[in-house]
Amino acid sequence: MTLKSIFNWIVGLPIAVVGIGFAVANRQWVTVSFDPINRVHPFATMDMPLWALVFCGVLIGIFAGWYVAWRGNAKYRRATREAKIELIRTQQMHEREKRDLQSTVVANRQE
Repeated sequence: MTLKSIFNWIVGLPIAVVGIGFAVANRQWVTVSFDPINRVHPFATMDMPLWALVFCGVLIGIFAGWYVAWRGNAKYRRATREAKIELIRTQQMHEREKRDLQSTVVANRQE
């Protein structure tokens, strides 16, 4: 086992045990309302177990964090892409000049 896999087990196993314990302990159903104005007869409601509500919140938070990080790194991805294109262009130009120089040297030797 590598150090990374050992670390994943040390961290992941307790989190999984706590998550499963939370899900088993909070099996009661709750009503989630999406209407902040009418509390008596809300426009949109959803009944779900409390653990599902918490896990959905965590999952939405993970995706929101991933999206913000992805958008924040867009300028670095763009710069990397442009640098890669410039490198390829420079390498091609170098190869072209190298071929031209070799053909010039060969032509001068033949004269």
